[in-house]
Amino acid sequence: MGHRQDTLKPDVACWQTLQAQLAVRGERRLVLVEGEQASAISWLRQLLPVLAMQSGVWTGTRDASPDERLVPVPPQQARQWLGRELDVVVWDGWHGNPPDCLAALAGTLKAGGLLFWLMPPLEQWAGFDDPDYRRTGLDDVQHHPFAARMSAILAASPEVIRVNPELGHGPRLPGLDDPVAPFEITRTPDQQQTVDAIVRTGQGHRRRPLVITADRGRGKSAALGIAAIRLLKEGRKHVVVTAPSAQAVDTLFHHARLAAGDSLSADSSDTALVLTDGQRLSFLPPDQLLAQAPEAELVMVDEAAALPAHRLTQILTGWPRVVFATTVHGYEGSGRGFAIRFRQVLNARTPQWREITLKAPIRWSTTDPLEPLIARLFLLNADAPQQVPADGKVVIEPWTPAQASEQELSESFGLLVNAHYRTTPADLRQWLDDPGVISWRLMINGQMSGVLWAAREGNLAPELAEQVMRGERRVRGHLLPQSLANHSGFAEAASRSWLRVVRIAVGEQCRRQGLGKRLVDSAVDYARANGYDGLGTSFGGSEDLLRFWQRAGLKMVRVGMKREAGSGEYAIQMLLGSSRGARELIEKLRQRLLEHWPTLVPLYWRDLEPGVLRLMTADLARDLPLTVDDRRDLHSFAAGYRGYDLMVPVLRKVSLGQSLSRTLAASDDADLWCRRVIQGWSWPELQQAGLCRGQKDGEARLRQLTGKLLQQSRNL
Repeated sequence: MGHRQDTLKPDVACWQTLQAQLAVRGERRLVLVEGEQASAISWLRQLLPVLAMQSGVWTGTRDASPDERLVPVPPQQARQWLGRELDVVVWDGWHGNPPDCLAALAGTLKAGGLLFWLMPPLEQWAGFDDPDYRRTGLDDVQHHPFAARMSAILAASPEVIRVNPELGHGPRLPGLDDPVAPFEITRTPDQQQTVDAIVRTGQGHRRRPLVITADRGRGKSAALGIAAIRLLKEGRKHVVVTAPSAQAVDTLFHHARLAAGDSLSADSSDTALVLTDGQRLSFLPPDQLLAQAPEAELVMVDEAAALPAHRLTQILTGWPRVVFATTVHGYEGSGRGFAIRFRQVLNARTPQWREITLKAPIRWSTTDPLEPLIARLFLLNADAPQQVPADGKVVIEPWTPAQASEQELSESFGLLVNAHYRTTPADLRQWLDDPGVISWRLMINGQMSGVLWAAREGNLAPELAEQVMRGERRVRGHLLPQSLANHSGFAEAASRSWLRVVRIAVGEQCRRQGLGKRLVDSAVDYARANGYDGLGTSFGGSEDLLRFWQRAGLKMVRVGMKREAGSGEYAIQMLLGSSRGARELIEKLRQRLLEHWPTLVPLYWRDLEPGVLRLMTADLARDLPLTVDDRRDLHSFAAGYRGYDLMVPVLRKVSLGQSLSRTLAASDDADLWCRRVIQGWSWPELQQAGLCRGQKDGEARLRQLTGKLLQQSRNL
């Protein structure tokens, strides 16, 4: 529909009444402003100036903002507003709709808040050319099931206020004049229990960390601020809080200031509160916290799921008392994925850790319709089926999530969320909309119990593959073949056709029965039958995942040189060849990686966990031919006639042999060998880590281990 000059004028009085009634009821609303972008902005320019607004954001271009009070925020930066509270969000969908960011901003609205979403009419969403698709490689796709699904949900939701300024008649505003008790933000029993639990942790025994989980708007950050001041008033000297950004702790510090009251010193700042007796609550970004290592009786980590796992582990082990707080769903990285993954670390390092959950909303009432609406749109409450048969009839079959029922889609996405550290609404969009996706589901007695999501990649033209290999071109998508071609130097990796496993998940109750491998086998069979060169995967390297993919028959061909932000782990890429050419390529990739391994490990994977490093090294290992001189030096070292420093090249060469892999697997000094020989740790570092009592002791153990190797291996 073309733009009309005589567009609708908002009924200002009705909107002011609505906003006041929402505040009284403790509710928020989504206002869908449909029609052309220019008409929508013109309509908002008439409405917004008369609405109550202390804080608000606008995601469109700065010069098109409908109200000067709105802070312009690029959609991709919406996460920076987590932890803050807003009265109005104006989301310009014409500039793109990254799902994670929209869900995040919706969670910042407080009671009485309005979320204005500018978009074409709902019936056009399925074919809308969303600018955000350009990031994902979906911009050439004509039909978008993810958007079609959202439009259907919104059309069926009576809580959504729909406005089309071009149609010339006003929206039907909800009647909210029925009497209710005025909504007040008060401390819920959940929040009081959480404050008490934080204080007990801050005053209690060492190495008993507290993990706080909550949906957004439950008063988690406020509880941290209130508890911090209580601890300082009751005798603690210094409490430190860390989070992904300083803005993320605005709410925490606001409530801490209120709790401090007259006890607050003039020396306080936005990120450091000082009480009159000198006690301090201070904020430090995670990297500065670890670098400075300040003395603190308690360290609190807010929005913990947004931090890499290895950073959380460093904080856990760096201070005697730690509180981790995180939201449960979606946009900061899955809080449940965080809980599942980090629970393993907590169980190993601090088995007496405790957990508390905030359930009741505090920033809005239990009748608020916006939270459940956003949850439905983006499956933020998706959960794996609770009752999955441990055994029964197993069926694995191709499956199209875009055609699934809401229950099936929610259950399958819940499986992925629970199994993967960071699965977000953006992944749901990619899964539904990408025509290159192939999926399988695993059913046990008719119940959804597992899912595999794969994507077609590679098959790039030889000239383009050469450009990718040289770093001259980058094609959207094609993660695995492009990474291999560019980093390993083999253009052929990008011109071969691959089926990449993007995600795989099996219900917790039916794991360790070989069902995950059966899902992978189905994908392998499909790849072979349909002419793919092979199947591959890229994942954050951990012992259990590496063992799983090894059992599935895949071989390691590349390791990332930096820890991934989400998982805190190094990416491992593995392949299984279907065609002869792919098998030959895999062998070349592995041979190249093996040759570079002794040089790369001390440079890039020096801090890699020894157990993972042993598995990776064993994956590459082959019995390399040793010279007569090598054997002589090994015998001399084992007998104590030759110093360690002269042996480093030979010991690293031996480390790549299968014989050593078998010897290390049965040795108590396997970690010492990995840290000293392969990763190049110094003797003081090894001593501090408890792996030896010093150089003399460490060398003696390595000599003994070399002696065992000589005894057990005929090749030496």
